[in-house]
Amino acid sequence: MFGNSFPWLSAIIIFPLVAALAIPLIGDRQIKLVRWYALGVGLVDLVMTLYAFGSHYNFQQSTIQLTETYPWIPQLGLNWSLAVDGLSMPLIALSALVTTVAIAASWNVNHRPRLFFSLLLIMYSAQIAVFAAQDLLLFFLTWELELVPVYLLISIWGGQKRLYAATKFILYTALASIFILVAALAMAFYGDTVTFDMTALANKHYPRSLELLAYAAFIIGFGVKLPIFPLHTWLPDAHSQASAPVSMILAGVLLKMGGYGIIRLNLEALPHAHAYFAPVLVILGIVNIVYGAFNAFAQGDLKRRLACSSISHMGFVLIGIASFDELGLNGAMLQMLSHGLIAAALFFLAGVTYERTHTLALAKMSGLAQSMPKIFALFTAASMASLALPGMSGFIGELSVFLGVTTSDVYSSGFKVVVISLAAVGLILTPIYLLSMMRDIFYGEQTGVVVDGWMDAKPREVAIAFCLLLPIIGIGLYPKIATQTYDIKTTAIAEETREVLTVVAQERSRLYSGNFYIPNVPAAKAPPLLGIMENISGSA
Repeated sequence: MFGNSFPWLSAIIIFPLVAALAIPLIGDRQIKLVRWYALGVGLVDLVMTLYAFGSHYNFQQSTIQLTETYPWIPQLGLNWSLAVDGLSMPLIALSALVTTVAIAASWNVNHRPRLFFSLLLIMYSAQIAVFAAQDLLLFFLTWELELVPVYLLISIWGGQKRLYAATKFILYTALASIFILVAALAMAFYGDTVTFDMTALANKHYPRSLELLAYAAFIIGFGVKLPIFPLHTWLPDAHSQASAPVSMILAGVLLKMGGYGIIRLNLEALPHAHAYFAPVLVILGIVNIVYGAFNAFAQGDLKRRLACSSISHMGFVLIGIASFDELGLNGAMLQMLSHGLIAAALFFLAGVTYERTHTLALAKMSGLAQSMPKIFALFTAASMASLALPGMSGFIGELSVFLGVTTSDVYSSGFKVVVISLAAVGLILTPIYLLSMMRDIFYGEQTGVVVDGWMDAKPREVAIAFCLLLPIIGIGLYPKIATQTYDIKTTAIAEETREVLTVVAQERSRLYSGNFYIPNVPAAKAPPLLGIMENISGSA
């Protein structure tokens, strides 16, 4: 029964959902039972995930594995179609770990705990389904399903401005989803056959105008979730008002859905359009890095500073995706995994600090290292990982992206100099705003904000932090722990995009004369950076 034929992915997705539906059967006053029940469900699903991938997943295969396809609504062409490859498998494992740890971090939730943990488990199912879905309509439905628990978790258990933050989140993400749906329907209905199968969609040959428009729509839809400037403004509000466990999942998992969607659909399914839009992604990535870093430095709220830091770090993902280099794409994947762990750790520790001080204002904190030495040590380790200290996973991810874009022969030397110079500004600002944050919280004279009680980290909190810090250090010291899960897949995608780039270059009859985008093909055949609109109007 538990062999290759067992529907592992369906079981991993459905189990938390069914378990969430059983929580209302638990007595309203049995809060401890609800907590242990939800944590047990998370741990069982995490073990199932690790066992399925460890026993039945081939790291040396670039095609999809653990395939499951069942007709669901044949009239709509909707199938329950699931599979994993090097793009989705590590992100599913990340989702399972971060969500399980977030459940453990929710021990102090006493207001409507049954609903709270039910929503966490529903979100658990939805986010794994997003990464495993091989039917584009199923992908969209699970993408939308994930939005509802987040909205409720912020609006019910958030801070004083929770309704504003939750409403802003749902408006931004719901409107962005319209772009995803329109592009998905356009791709599915084009041609002689109607299909939502992602593999079939990637093999279709679209008119260049349709491909460019679908690419732009996906960038908007996924760019809100990543987030890409200027579609990012919901994120600081959501993080500042959400409870710590919700912020852990927001930063650790949900932002990665945006990066995954761009690689899966923009890069893999629409490679011709990617050849035109890639320089734009690099520019947007640089804007994210610099703007996010400056904005983080200006924040006086602890969680808003960490949220803006996430915007900055996601810029490296965009640059890696647009590098046309296997090392750069590997770096983008590693940056998503690394940031998922680091951000979850930082937001958890921010929540632990808030529980002691009842404030997120950095100006009101000072000298907490004296009363919270364990929290100080854990916070320091997570901050060092975020500023890309060598030996931590953040260093390997950002270094891979830098090497990928600098060694790529697709971009001109002048463009690469500009990119590296501006990205270096973000790298310089990152330790400044993180170390100044640590100074404001833990150094100096202790203020009167600390409440009475056991101030330092409890064993449960230390265990949660270690569950996130150990893989951060492990990947930093031995990156193959993570890279072996996706290396074969990203290499295949990078090779395909370079082949497509040559084809696109040969289709163009003139050269963009600037120094921004010059592929390594005969100069007279290189595609222009700014020829997108002309191509839309003049292509087949």
